[in-house]
Amino acid sequence: MTVIPIEFATPEYDEAVKLRYNVLREPLGLDFMPEFLAVEYKDTHLACYDERYTLLGCLILSTTTSGYFKMRQVAVADEWQGRGVGRKLVEASETLARSLHIPKIELNARATAIPFYSKLYYTKVGEPFMEVGISHLKMEKLLSI
Repeated sequence: MTVIPIEFATPEYDEAVKLRYNVLREPLGLDFMPEFLAVEYKDTHLACYDERYTLLGCLILSTTTSGYFKMRQVAVADEWQGRGVGRKLVEASETLARSLHIPKIELNARATAIPFYSKLYYTKVGEPFMEVGISHLKMEKLLSI
């Protein structure tokens, strides 16, 4: 498995959007609005591929006004869940953040993903809240730079 950055508005980006839709949006009956995707041009997009260049997973890193990364839209193909793809993507995000001297990554974890992020030493912040109709919890990880 290899994690690499992908560029906005490329075939790789389109493939990642399709994966995000299949894993994150379609099960909730949600679609992507064009204006939602249009603002992603300024974000960092990471994708995990196997040796045949098959997309296994992806995520987005947005820079917050506080200078941190916000990790979002983490999606792993159903057949690859539980096989280290998510961990590889998160670790690549942390490596990138450290190289850019970004001291913290924050995210809004779906309730079902909290144990995954907890194993990677992300800590819970605040109380659960509803987002896109499901329970989430803000989590963060301070990075040593």
